[in-house]
Amino acid sequence: MTNQAFNPLEYRITLGRFATGVTIVTALENGKPHGMTANAFVSVSLDPPVVLISLDNRSHMHRILSAAGRYGISVLSEDQRALSDHFAGRTVDGVQVRFVSRAGAMLLEGAIASFVVRVKDIHPAGDHTLYVGIVEHFEHGEDKPLLFYGGKYERLSVDQ
Repeated sequence: MTNQAFNPLEYRITLGRFATGVTIVTALENGKPHGMTANAFVSVSLDPPVVLISLDNRSHMHRILSAAGRYGISVLSEDQRALSDHFAGRTVDGVQVRFVSRAGAMLLEGAIASFVVRVKDIHPAGDHTLYVGIVEHFEHGEDKPLLFYGGKYERLSVDQ
């Protein structure tokens, strides 16, 4: 660490140099599905199958997930950018949200990968909370992922 003054904007830009996939975290509240866009998703363990998501403490999903005990993760395909914007709170004309039920959770139809997760541990971490969960169901397709890099959406380019 250098002696430079901490600059939150520069820190965010630096973190943005790590390319991520784009997910929608879903959970039920009073029987109704809610979702939010998140790219803070990571595999923690293969045996047992454990994943982690990080949610802003100010988010509505943080309040829902604390009570729900179960959540879904839908990894978006490159053609699902409108869903990412919609669940990030940006207005998208004509967006159609189609949920599918799997193992007691709601997931987004057409996602390239989906997970149903039972919350195992919750850890406060600064202005976010980490939700560690056991994967109870998973499935995948073959489409290309929607990527996020440097503060904007990107597409995967594969050399052949």
